[in-house]
Amino acid sequence: MGVAHSIWLIYYPLSVREASIRVRFGKGEAMARSALTRTGQRNASPVSGLSDVVCWTRMQSEAGQDIEAIVLRKELERQSGGGLFCWGIGNAPPRSLREFVLSNLPIDVVFSLMKSQPRAVDVTPKGITVWRNYVDVGGCERPLPPNVLITSGVKATGRAHYALMCVSEERLALRNGTPFDPSAYVNVSEAGRPVGASQVTALVRRVAPEKSVSDYQINLKATLARSFWVKLSNPLELSARRREELGEMLAEVAGMRAKEWLKLAMAMREARQPKKRSTGEQLVLFNR
Repeated sequence: MGVAHSIWLIYYPLSVREASIRVRFGKGEAMARSALTRTGQRNASPVSGLSDVVCWTRMQSEAGQDIEAIVLRKELERQSGGGLFCWGIGNAPPRSLREFVLSNLPIDVVFSLMKSQPRAVDVTPKGITVWRNYVDVGGCERPLPPNVLITSGVKATGRAHYALMCVSEERLALRNGTPFDPSAYVNVSEAGRPVGASQVTALVRRVAPEKSVSDYQINLKATLARSFWVKLSNPLELSARRREELGEMLAEVAGMRAKEWLKLAMAMREARQPKKRSTGEQLVLFNR
């Protein structure tokens, strides 16, 4: 059995607590399922092929990495996690998220490239933070799966940081050609307001036919998994030496195997300093 297969069995299913929450809140789950069915959750859009309820997030460079490099390492994360990967974001989920998690219905995640240029602090941050834990749908703090490596600029450490828990059976790669029309969607809240310009990530539902031409594309697509949209915790600010080592390893991510990625992700989340080999040899980030 390969590494990816074994981690799929361990980490993709719901935790015991997450499963028990669905049992205890069975009535609420049924109500949410009924509401989603009424909105046509299972009906795909004829233009984009998306479910009626969608998580839409816009992406660009973050923590000193350009978007192409981020997608490459998220693909390794997906391979080493049996399809599961996490995408760091900056804003909190809507209050109604719990109902959607409990409904157990599939919700597509759409990743679109931002139109604006990345900020200087995202391109060259003064420091890098690695996140190690998350708070699940039941409010329990848990370690992130070992294949997951979520980083952010050190300035983001002073405020809450979040992540989308996603799963995909297909390889992650930037694509163009399929439009995403945000004007056809509104926020899932009772007010049903359109997606605001400051909402980098939003849970939305389709209320009108999508246009076949849009300023945004579906550049990546996945499905929400486990607790869907989680708050991150237990941050670790990397030292200058570890930032340098991480940068050197991520520069080689295109040729990295899933097993090597798993070791790198686990090593970067440890508090201790990884050791180096003698001059001219590769960094030993993988020994435990």
